[in-house]
Amino acid sequence: MLLDDIDEVYDLETHCFPQPWSKATFISELEENHLAEYLVLRDGERILGYTGTWIILDEAHITTLAITPELRQRGLGETLLKALMHLAAKKGVVKYTLEVRVSNYPARKLYEKCGFVVKGIRKKYYRDEDAYIMWKDLI
Repeated sequence: MLLDDIDEVYDLETHCFPQPWSKATFISELEENHLAEYLVLRDGERILGYTGTWIILDEAHITTLAITPELRQRGLGETLLKALMHLAAKKGVVKYTLEVRVSNYPARKLYEKCGFVVKGIRKKYYRDEDAYIMWKDLI
């Protein structure tokens, strides 16, 4: 992800999440967070999805993953998630974690398909909902 992608990423963010990140958050992640890695999935010039992670030692905390709503259930999320995990693994990551809304069954199924397991619940993680804590260990 580049700074030039922010407007399109933000537009997708607002269509995908009830509590979207701000443009300033994305800019801060790209310019100031040395732990952050972000990828976009494109079809030509159009961004179809994006994902990001914070890499801390041998762990990656996946912070976001979004796919254009009308293109979901076509394997794009899996492609993007696997690309992110491949990038992280090249940097020494052997453990991955993320939070997902309890109600987001499609996302949870994607993460389970990619080897993630629910390990706990974060109460009130979102303003209006709890989150499952999911982990994937390579060791």
